[in-house]
Amino acid sequence: MFTDRAVITIKSGSGGHGAVSFRREKYIAAGGPDGGDGGKGGSVVFSVDKGLSTLLDFRYKRKFAAANGGNGGKNRMTGRNGENVLIRVPAGTVVKDSKTGRVLCDLTGYDDTFVALEGGRGGKGNCHFATATRQVPNFATAGEKGREMEIVLELKLLADVGLAGFPNVGKSTLLSVTTAAKPEIADYHFTTLNPQLGVVRTRDEKSFVMADIPGLIEGASEGRGIGHRFLRHIERTRLILHVVDISGSEGRDPFEDFLLINEELRKYNPKLYERPQIVAANKSDVTESDDSFDDFCRRFDEWLAVRREDESQNRYADEGFYKVFKISAVTGQGVAELMDYCGSLLELLPASPPFEDEIGDAGEFNAEEEALYEITKDGDVYVVSGRWVEHLLDSVNFADNESMQYFQRSLRQSGIIDRLTEMGVKEDDTVRIGDTEFDFAF
Repeated sequence: MFTDRAVITIKSGSGGHGAVSFRREKYIAAGGPDGGDGGKGGSVVFSVDKGLSTLLDFRYKRKFAAANGGNGGKNRMTGRNGENVLIRVPAGTVVKDSKTGRVLCDLTGYDDTFVALEGGRGGKGNCHFATATRQVPNFATAGEKGREMEIVLELKLLADVGLAGFPNVGKSTLLSVTTAAKPEIADYHFTTLNPQLGVVRTRDEKSFVMADIPGLIEGASEGRGIGHRFLRHIERTRLILHVVDISGSEGRDPFEDFLLINEELRKYNPKLYERPQIVAANKSDVTESDDSFDDFCRRFDEWLAVRREDESQNRYADEGFYKVFKISAVTGQGVAELMDYCGSLLELLPASPPFEDEIGDAGEFNAEEEALYEITKDGDVYVVSGRWVEHLLDSVNFADNESMQYFQRSLRQSGIIDRLTEMGVKEDDTVRIGDTEFDFAF
């Protein structure tokens, strides 16, 4: 089964906690602090595996979590680092944040890796908090918590040439006679339900990858039929080989089919519509007359002339990048010439385009998306929330006066106290951070 989309949950490991420890040795009655740091949590890493061709494995496993870091120990011993979790995907996989739709990474090369979530940093041991006036720090900081997010994986095939066309026009037959691929071929619609790839070798020893992708229908750009699956995989192709049934054996007008599919390409992605197209007028062996082919070429030339006049569409709108070939995939008529021409054009075109949405970074701190804190009101309670302030709270030893002073000083330096004052907080008002409530005091 070919699977080209999956939704999974990933979680990085939390950092280990710093240790509170004091040196205790014979003849040393009161040694200094020697609590070690916590280890770093494991990260979530995506890696391309050239042995994979689908996302099928993610139907059975949907949650991936890295290991937590170990806690610090005495004698300044640092906790072990958490083990990373490695998620293997096929080349051509796009990694997205399901919440925002932001593209995090486009894994196109066979040696590509991507750290989606960094593990949490380890907390600092109490040896870091000793000063001339605070010689016995009885607190350490907690390890940073791991992060969790839902990820969408989309596989967009890496092919140089993508076969476009309505169902049953002969795309699978063309792929089978030009490559070693063995797609299912039969005289009914949607024989091809899954993309098929094959390597074409031309007569002048050039080679390229061609993909036969499930056929389009009108309305595919809105999700009708299996159109989205087709369009997802044709996005990366450098050249579109548009196959039409020139015989009109099913009572359809081949040029109207050509226009309909181009309209679906334009609606789905205007940049895809601008890709150069070669037309394969297939099934020429079915009809003895050239009238249909001549009529198609005349209308095609008129369509191309309009594209040349439109500056937004004419990047490739010249005679070399748009051409009609009369072929028969069954008999082989014109097929070798068509493949030779495709190979020569590919030498003039840039490499397969990467996914062009804005790529962000899931692993690093982003001040705009993840502020130090946010203060809201829940009735009469002031609620302070945020990743940073909640991490700070986890580090507090409420039984230790110096730890509480460190906590209060951090709140003031971060601007939380000033912000609460601006919002009208009064003496003894309740302030909640995480699950802990405090009585505010000036």
